[in-house]
Amino acid sequence: MKIALVTGAGSGIGRSVALALHKAGYAVALAGRRAAELDQTIALAASDADRLLAVPTDITQPAAVEALFAAISAKFGRLDVLFNNAGINVPAVPMEELTFDQWQSVVNVNLTGAFLCAQAAVKMMKAQQPQGGRIINNGSISAQTPRPNSAPYTTTKHAITGLTKCIALDGRPFDIACGQIDIGNAATDMTQRMTAGVLQADGQLRTEPRMDVQHVADAVVYMASLPLSANVLTMTVMATTMPLVGRG
Repeated sequence: MKIALVTGAGSGIGRSVALALHKAGYAVALAGRRAAELDQTIALAASDADRLLAVPTDITQPAAVEALFAAISAKFGRLDVLFNNAGINVPAVPMEELTFDQWQSVVNVNLTGAFLCAQAAVKMMKAQQPQGGRIINNGSISAQTPRPNSAPYTTTKHAITGLTKCIALDGRPFDIACGQIDIGNAATDMTQRMTAGVLQADGQLRTEPRMDVQHVADAVVYMASLPLSANVLTMTVMATTMPLVGRG
C-alpha cells in the first residue's frame, strides 16, 4: 500500500484529491489548518477510514511541518506521494495598495509552506527503504499567466515552477520525481465568484466557465500512479473555454 500526503485537504481541490487517492487504494495523510474540515473530508470517504490520518497543521511553521511528518512516519512508516496543494489568496487590488501583511501571508503559505513540506518529504524519501517517492506541486494557471491585480498569488505560483524544477533535478539520484499541475477554473468554493464575473485584462468583467473538480483529482491520481522511472513534469488541466489561450 502506498502512502500519500495532501496539504490543504480540508476543502476544494485538496479534499477531492485526498478522496480520489484514498479510493485508488492509497493511505492518505490530510493536512490543513482546520481540524473540523479535515474530519469532514474523512467522513466523506466511503470506507476504510483507518487509511486516513488527519493532522491539523500550519505549514508556515517549521516545527508544525516536522510534527506532521513525524505523525506520518509513526502511523505509516513511509511516504510515497506528496501533493503540495495548500494555498491562499488576498483580494485583488492594485499592487501599490497591498499591505506588507497581505503580501507576506500569501508568500508564507503558497511558497514557504510548499518548500517546508517538500523539504521534509525529500528528507523522508531519501531515508526510507525502498528509497524514493513523488512530489506533485499545485502550480495553478497563475504559474503561467497572471490575472489583473494578482501580484502576490502570481509571484508565488511562478516560484512554485522553479521549486518543481529544482526538486526534479536534485531528486534524480534518489528516485524522487517531481511534477507540477496547473489548474484552471476547477469548480470549488474558491472559484464560485467566476460565475458572477471576473476582471479581465481589458478591464471588462466576464463570467468564466468552470470544470468539475473531479477532473483535477483524476489527473493527480494519474500523475501519482506512474512508476518512478516516468514523470509528468508539467500538466495543465483547465476548463476548455476559459480565457487563457490566445487573446481571451
